[in-house]
Amino acid sequence: MTTLYGRAGDALRWIYDHRIEAPPVLDAARDFPNGARFVCAWRDMRREALAIRMEQAPRFHDIMAEQTEISANDGRDWRMFVMKAYGAEVPANLARCPTVARLLGECPDVLSATFSYLAPGKHIPVHRGPFRGILRFHLGLSMPRGADGVPGAILWVDGVPHRLGDGECMLWDDTYPHEVLNTTEEMRVALLLDVWRPRQPADMAALSSAIVGAARAIARRRPEAFAG
Repeated sequence: MTTLYGRAGDALRWIYDHRIEAPPVLDAARDFPNGARFVCAWRDMRREALAIRMEQAPRFHDIMAEQTEISANDGRDWRMFVMKAYGAEVPANLARCPTVARLLGECPDVLSATFSYLAPGKHIPVHRGPFRGILRFHLGLSMPRGADGVPGAILWVDGVPHRLGDGECMLWDDTYPHEVLNTTEEMRVALLLDVWRPRQPADMAALSSAIVGAARAIARRRPEAFAG
C-alpha cells in the first residue's frame, strides 16, 4: 500500500516494533481481564447483532476510504456496525445495543466496539493495523460451520489459522499480518473491540494517547459515517 495512510502506518509500526516486543496472540485473562464480561454476555450481544440487518451497517470502505483495497476487493460485503470509535461513542447505535452499551460503561479500557459482518465467501486479504498501542479482542457471535462441523470462518494471524466458534474469543495484535476468509454460505458475525495495551513504556503510552486522541477527534467530526 503506497498511500499516505500506508506510509504513516509503516512508520508507526517501525517505532512501536523497536519499543514494544509482543507476540501475535496474547493472554486475554492477563492483558484484557474485562474480556470475560463480554464473553459471559455473548448470547445477548448476538441477539442485538442479529437484530441489525447486515445492509443497515455501512461497508468498511464507506467508513474509511483508505481501506477500499481490502474491503471492496471481491465484491462481497464486509460491513461494520460501529458503536464506539477510539473513545467517541455513537449514541444512536448504542441505543440499539443495550448489552454492549452497559459493558462499555463498565470497561473504560475499551476504545472501540464494532459488530463485524462478513458475507458468505468474503475474503479480507492480508493487511496490518497501524500501531501497537491497542489490542484487538475478537469474540464470535454467529460463527457458521462448514459441512465438516468445523467453524468455517478462518482468521490467520501471522500465518497461523484460527477458527473461533460461538462465544469463543481471542486477544491479538493486529499490527501482525492477518487475513480472514468466510468459507461458508452463511453470514459471519463477530464483536471486535480495540482495547488499550497494558504495560506500555511511558513514551509509547504518551504516543498512543496522542494517536487515539487524534483518531477520536476525526471520528467525532464524521458521525454520519457510522450511521446504521
